[in-house]
Amino acid sequence: MTARLPVRVRPGAAGSALTGWMADGALKVAVKEPPEDGRANRAVTRLLAQAAGVAAGAVRVVRGAASRAKVVEVDGLDEATLRSRITAAIAAAEGPDGG
Repeated sequence: MTARLPVRVRPGAAGSALTGWMADGALKVAVKEPPEDGRANRAVTRLLAQAAGVAAGAVRVVRGAASRAKVVEVDGLDEATLRSRITAAIAAAEGPDGG
């Protein structure tokens, strides 16, 4: 089972975090790493793996490696479970007061 997820990345941000969902269903991700030599892509896959509770090797960028708009695949989860885990991780990072 593999889930696909559209992701919109902001490289070179002040901090790295999953920041929410866009109206079109894409996940917004900010990463500190610059978009050089795949560093931002690796940061995105690490963040997603941690939030989804899967191994880092289970997450990969399958489209948009050189673009801010990417498609990521996550092995071992269906899309509903992946979105649920990411939403929970975003809420936990925001804290009980919502931010």
